[in-house]
Amino acid sequence: MEKENHETKTQKLKGGKTNTEFYVQLGIIAILLVVIVFSFGKISSVSTSGNVATGIGSVSALSVLPKGTPDIYGSELGVSYDDVSASNPSLAEVTISKLSQYEDAKLDNATMARYIKIAGSISCEYCCGAKSIIFANGERACGCAHSYAMRGLAKYLLINHPDMTDEKILNELGKWKVLFFPGVHEKKAEVLKANGIDYTDENLGYIYLASNMYRGAENQATAGSSGGSQMVGGC
Repeated sequence: MEKENHETKTQKLKGGKTNTEFYVQLGIIAILLVVIVFSFGKISSVSTSGNVATGIGSVSALSVLPKGTPDIYGSELGVSYDDVSASNPSLAEVTISKLSQYEDAKLDNATMARYIKIAGSISCEYCCGAKSIIFANGERACGCAHSYAMRGLAKYLLINHPDMTDEKILNELGKWKVLFFPGVHEKKAEVLKANGIDYTDENLGYIYLASNMYRGAENQATAGSSGGSQMVGGC
């Protein structure tokens, strides 16, 4: 016993460690390794996920984009939501041109009143910063291609499908605006979701997401949000 005590004391005096201290340190190292592995696994799962993770919420990178052919006018104009994407700029430009065809169409007084209400409720702020795509008198307020497309579609639907409600037409304009600026609307969708606003609503979702109703809401997104200023089609 005296010899063991003497050896233990000698070991401590030489800067050594007892068996108990050694095992405690091994345990601490094992715990640290588990924490590191767990943290790495979480980071890897986020980086390979198809979702955008932020402090506000998580919105799928594609959930804000309309898909397929518009029910009422798609076949008439020969356009599809799928034709506007960053992966095929030339097709996007062709589609924007098709939507713009009626931009210079003349409207009677009653139809013009509807047009001013609709087109005055949406802007192309990521291109020109105007309050809306038209002035209060119905004249064009923004000269970018996106605005031409939205104005043209509004006039086409008012002339050829006057039974469509103003909200339905504005919702359609919103769909195309989201396609023109997918990144920023992804960020905006996160903010709306966090505030309980259903941007997926079939009849009003794209009014919430793309009209002037919640203009600038994307600025509330966290700095870590991956939605960017990606733009399809030229200004």
